Amino acid sequence: MFSWASEAQGALEAMMYAHVDARAFPCVGAKAAMARGTLQVLACRAIDSAWDDVRIHDGLLHFASAYRDDPGLYRSFAVVFEGPGTLDEAGFEAALWARVQSLSDKDVWRGQEYDARVSPDPANPHFSLSFGGEAFFIVGLHPHASRPARRFARPAMVFNLHDQFETLRADGKYESMREKIMVRDEALAGSRNPMLARHGEASEARQYSGRVVDEGWSPPFAYGGSGK
Repeated sequence: MFSWASEAQGALEAMMYAHVDARAFPCVGAKAAMARGTLQVLACRAIDSAWDDVRIHDGLLHFASAYRDDPGLYRSFAVVFEGPGTLDEAGFEAALWARVQSLSDKDVWRGQEYDARVSPDPANPHFSLSFGGEAFFIVGLHPHASRPARRFARPAMVFNLHDQFETLRADGKYESMREKIMVRDEALAGSRNPMLARHGEASEARQYSGRVVDEGWSPPFAYGGSGK
């Protein structure tokens, strides 16, 4: 176990760093996080298995706590799975939401409060996930993504702090950064991503897996806590 974990950590971490560092990669926020040494990577076995869910949740709690102790822009927590590499977009979406549900259930079990700044209802336009009391937005990556910007050699879930987006808005930097990412994505794919929406306009749950979904789509997720 230790041998696998140490070897996989080094290999998958290097793979993620190389991907983000590539000139064509459109997300300037991720590039900034890597340049600052604040892009954290956790290597795990399989996105369609609960094997590493406790490790992932531990990592999210530590990540959220460290952010509260020392807030700062451009931090991401990337969970990179060794496989499987054969999932199509629907299969990846199902596996991603299975992990989300499991991680959310662990948050409830461990007595963590839901971030009061967002909604736990995926149908609500102010929906966001919450782990360790901090709201998170997920970007899913996998080998068979239709959008080139979401295509990566391994399945991955990149957790970004919602508070960072709010800080960018408060600083007047959000719109310019968003437009820069969209222009770079359009240059890569030949078209703008139809699933992108600002927080509060539509539920961000529709964006997590990267698959284009219709208006009637809803994620297989239900928050198991109370008091929200």
